[in-house]
Amino acid sequence: MPSRLLPIRAPSLAKPTALRFAKHMASNTGKKLIQIDVSSDTVCPWCFVGKKNLEKAMEQTMDKFDFEVRWHPFFLNPDAPKEGVKKSDFYKTKFGPVQFERATARMREMFRGLGFEYDMSGLTGNTMDSHRLITLAGHQGYDKQNALLDELFVSYFCQGKYIGDRQVLMDAARKVGIEGAEELLLDPSKGVDEVKEELNKYSSGISGVPHFVINGKYQLSGGQPPNIFMRAFETAAKDAAE
Repeated sequence: MPSRLLPIRAPSLAKPTALRFAKHMASNTGKKLIQIDVSSDTVCPWCFVGKKNLEKAMEQTMDKFDFEVRWHPFFLNPDAPKEGVKKSDFYKTKFGPVQFERATARMREMFRGLGFEYDMSGLTGNTMDSHRLITLAGHQGYDKQNALLDELFVSYFCQGKYIGDRQVLMDAARKVGIEGAEELLLDPSKGVDEVKEELNKYSSGISGVPHFVINGKYQLSGGQPPNIFMRAFETAAKDAAE
């Protein structure tokens, strides 16, 4: 997990209107707005770890900053079967039995440190439907989108539920209050193009997740500890003030 904070040499991901909105928000609250774009996949345990560490950093700096966190799709295994395969079998085949046991033990330790139990039961498979739902949630508010990510991560990583199961997705959407989730999930083509657009815009140039872009300029990769995120917030805020 690299801890270097790297400036992006490409043009900012944020639209001019978004930047104007950020300045407006900062002037209204007296705090600077930190916008964070996260590329992730719903079957990536480090994305869950990164999310929780990011939230710890946000909690510790909420007296200085306002935050807007936006989630974008990434596919670790774009050809994964929609019907799903046994999670433990898939990863044993992919990494080998010894590496599988080591990785599982490490993730259990990481999750326990966050107050969760890592569960390797259940199925894994295609994540397109989860990304369609996450994209829909983003249109209804980034707070809802973040809450939905929590529901999906806990369902998959801690409860052995399958991320490709329509009922699992609808239950998560209902709990968070996402409107139109059932209509979306019943139509397998709805929202697919938008997911692909998001993928091309935010995730086409990266090779792994989680990947964080802060204020459209600085990037971090991996499940970084909270202090690394806090340093990134300070750097981005200082840069914006100059």
